[in-house]
Amino acid sequence: MIIAETFKGQNIAVFGLGRTGVTAALSLQAGGAKVSAWDDRQAARDEAEAAGVNLVDLTAADWSGFDELVLSPGVPDKLPKPHWTAERAAAAGVSIICDIEIFAREVAARPEKMRPKIVAITGTNGKSTTTALAGHILKACGKDAQIGGNIGRGVLDLDRMHAGTYYVIELSSYQLERTQSLRANAAVFLNLSPDHLDRHGTLEAYGRIKQTIFSNQTNADAVIVGTDDDYGKLLCSQLKANNGRRIIPISAHRSLGHGVSVLDGQLYANLGKRSQKVCDLREAKTLEGLHNWQNAAAAFAAVESLGIPPKMIGDAILSFPGLAHRMETIGTAGKVRLVNDSKATNADASRQALASYDNIYWIAGGQAKAGGIDPLMDLMPNVTKAYLIGEAAPNFSKSLKKAKVDYKVSGHLEMAVLCAARDALQSRKPNPIILLSPACASFDQFKDFESRGQAFRESAQRLIRLFEEEVNRKKDNAA
Repeated sequence: MIIAETFKGQNIAVFGLGRTGVTAALSLQAGGAKVSAWDDRQAARDEAEAAGVNLVDLTAADWSGFDELVLSPGVPDKLPKPHWTAERAAAAGVSIICDIEIFAREVAARPEKMRPKIVAITGTNGKSTTTALAGHILKACGKDAQIGGNIGRGVLDLDRMHAGTYYVIELSSYQLERTQSLRANAAVFLNLSPDHLDRHGTLEAYGRIKQTIFSNQTNADAVIVGTDDDYGKLLCSQLKANNGRRIIPISAHRSLGHGVSVLDGQLYANLGKRSQKVCDLREAKTLEGLHNWQNAAAAFAAVESLGIPPKMIGDAILSFPGLAHRMETIGTAGKVRLVNDSKATNADASRQALASYDNIYWIAGGQAKAGGIDPLMDLMPNVTKAYLIGEAAPNFSKSLKKAKVDYKVSGHLEMAVLCAARDALQSRKPNPIILLSPACASFDQFKDFESRGQAFRESAQRLIRLFEEEVNRKKDNAA
């Protein structure tokens, strides 16, 4: 755990006792702060108290005595409606922060030579894969790399920092809007597409929050920007015009005069006097698709900016084991491959998977985002049939019917897997893919995208076992 010593003697309110909230409270308490923690859920309070968190009913507290409020990133303080804790904090003039800001202040409090290196990664899509890949590269190159933030462990739950530590942190817009002090040695902005607009209001506001990942950087730090979307292209041009930092554009679509790019699967770095081939990404089976090639370019640029040799980075990229729920191959049943892309919680994320395969038996649905699946209609030639689940099924069926795509309303995930398997196994087309890529949030039927992905994995594994048992039975009968 990273102990929040910079808050010693302060009176800190903490609301939201999930994974990051409990760790933040314990970190603050260990550092000498007086913590008053609370959650609207009794079960969360009970678990936090058992872990040693000091509980205080914030509904009855005197807010004028608090120095700051650590508010769970998932709890809104403005749109769509401020949570009651945010209203109390605003009335009392109490600033709102999150665990990332606590971490940032701890880093800034150390002498320059004693600070760890920080790689910070944001974007609408691809954050988790890029974060995990950058962390994997650093570990493979012998570095003490810690991975956390919006992925895996909360940032304050990471191992205590020292000068040789590398922290690779995934940052959501929810976290960035409550972080003011973070300085990243390498800051990655992958892409931007409409998402979380209920929280941020407009795409412009969403983008401004994402751009705060570059705040506090110096000329010694690296700025890595994806330029495969219009927003990224414009942002890169603006950054080049407005500051003198090391700006490294990345692309999986075209060659760059300066930057890191992927051409026909070959990763090239053009960061000095000549272009250098790093590796052949077609050999990286866990990084399929143009979007993953962009993620690889981003991870390479970030790690190379920290002084790691390109050859070592290329070798590490090819050994990346992949990430659960991101175009994760579960296995095969005969000729049918089952792919778990549960992390695709919006249409733009599903676009990546739909563009990477042919003959897709597509499982989609859940709680729809703005626009539904209409932006994906150009990829429907890749879809043989769709299987719809959750709240979005009625609206998605209208979109598919209009596009003349064969579909079935399955209702629940397990039924969708069974129906897709039946149809894919009977198909005469080569290499059918059963793809869970919902283009939706999961909260209508599952706790989160991980739970949805795990349910798909279990259904897929049952299907694979049954198929193998049937094949073996036929062999035994033939013998």
